[in-house]
Amino acid sequence: MRLKAGIFVSAIVRRVFADGGMAAIERRGAEEAGAIFVRIRHRDGSESLAAPAPQTAFDSDHPDDRLFEFRKTRVPETEVSETIAREYRYDPDIWVLEIETDTPETYLDFSQD
Repeated sequence: MRLKAGIFVSAIVRRVFADGGMAAIERRGAEEAGAIFVRIRHRDGSESLAAPAPQTAFDSDHPDDRLFEFRKTRVPETEVSETIAREYRYDPDIWVLEIETDTPETYLDFSQD
């Protein structure tokens, strides 16, 4: 069974803070199963955006894992904001989590595709 979105997001926030970093929930989505987008702020002022990976990226042995893919990588903040706004218009139940890190793979599992 897949972990609820709200619990997953809370766990990431706690892990980032425990490592001395900064994390914030920018937008709360559906508690049970809202899609989670992660805005990653880098020290150089750029941002990346991690989004849910497509279903084809999931391992049949672990269908309940949460996998992410990069939609934007080290781009200006406005590009990430525009992408999130488009996603919100499509699905208003999304979560947007913001973290400051140069190593997002420490906190998120990324698809290998």
